[in-house]
Parts: sequence; C-alpha cells; structure tokens
Amino acid sequence: MSVIKYPFITEKAMMLLEDNKLQFIVDTRANKKQIMTDVKQMYGFPVVSVCTMSTMKGLKKAIVTFEGTDAAHEIATRIGLM
Repeated sequence: MSVIKYPFITEKAMMLLEDNKLQFIVDTRANKKQIMTDVKQMYGFPVVSVCTMSTMKGLKKAIVTFEGTDAAHEIATRIGLM
C-alpha cells in the first residue's frame, strides 16, 4: 500500500518546482524513509531529501527534493499538474 495519497497543488507548490521540489499529502503514520522509498518506486527518480509537516487540517504534507535537474518538472507533467 502506498503512503502517498495525492500531490498537493498550490501556488507556493508550483513555485517550488523551480527548486526541483514537489509536495504530497501522505499517510499521517508514514516516516521520511517510507515516503522517500515510495516516491522513488512510483516515479523512478532518486530523492535527495524529504521534509514533513502537519497541516492545520490534520493532514501530513511532505516536500520531496529530487536529485535530477528537471525531475520535478518531468513528474509534474506525468501526473498532469502542468
């Protein structure tokens, strides 16, 4: 079962694409290592780091930084964000 629920799309999230980062809403019980492994398996790009935080609505948000220069743009295009 995937710990990633869906991509988190806001104006700020779109600006993070320039820094090769994407935001996802994830399972509240997921840890950073699980998120990193899941993203790498789902999209096939190496992950540099994962930062997590809780939203005001009680959801868990993960900001994933990718290793490749255009990895975030490629993934965003694949999932229909761009």
